[in-house]
Amino acid sequence: MKDRQILRLAITQQSPPPIATKFLPGAPEQSPAYSADVELFPGESNFKRRALIVDDVADVTEMLSVLLSHAGYDVVTASSARAALEAARQRQFDVIISDIGMPEMNGYQLARAIRVMPGYEAVPMVAVTGYSMFDDQERSKSAGFTAHMTKPIDPRALLDLIEQL
Repeated sequence: MKDRQILRLAITQQSPPPIATKFLPGAPEQSPAYSADVELFPGESNFKRRALIVDDVADVTEMLSVLLSHAGYDVVTASSARAALEAARQRQFDVIISDIGMPEMNGYQLARAIRVMPGYEAVPMVAVTGYSMFDDQERSKSAGFTAHMTKPIDPRALLDLIEQL
C-alpha cells in the first residue's frame, strides 16, 4: 500500500513529456493531473464496499472484520441478529456474513428478516457456521443465504467466495 502511495505521489508530481499531447488530436495543451485512482490503477477506486459481520462470538467477528478490512471493505460488526437488523436499517451493505447458531434470534431468522427489507432482496449473504450436518447447507439457502461455509474458515476461500457472489 505504501508503495502505491509513493507511486501516486511520484506520478502526480511529474509533468508529462511535452511531446505526449502534440500527437493527440484535440488534446489540451496541458495534460490533467493524474489524481483519480481509476486512471492510475484500473479496478481500484476510493469506493469501499460495506460488509456486515454477525456472530455472537467476539473472536470470530474480530477475525472476520480484520480479514475483510484488509480486503478493502468498510466493516460493521454485530454481536446479535437484532443488532444486525438495526445496522441494516441504518445503512446499506454489499455483503452480509452471519453465524447461524445465535441466542434469541438465529441466523436463519435473521436471513429471512433481512431478505424482506427494501434493498436487501439480492445482497449476497454468507452463512459462516459450525453447522455441518447434511441438510444445514440447504436450510441456509432456503432461509435466504446465498452461500454456506463451515467453520473453521479458510480466509482465502471466504474472500474468493465473496468475490464470486
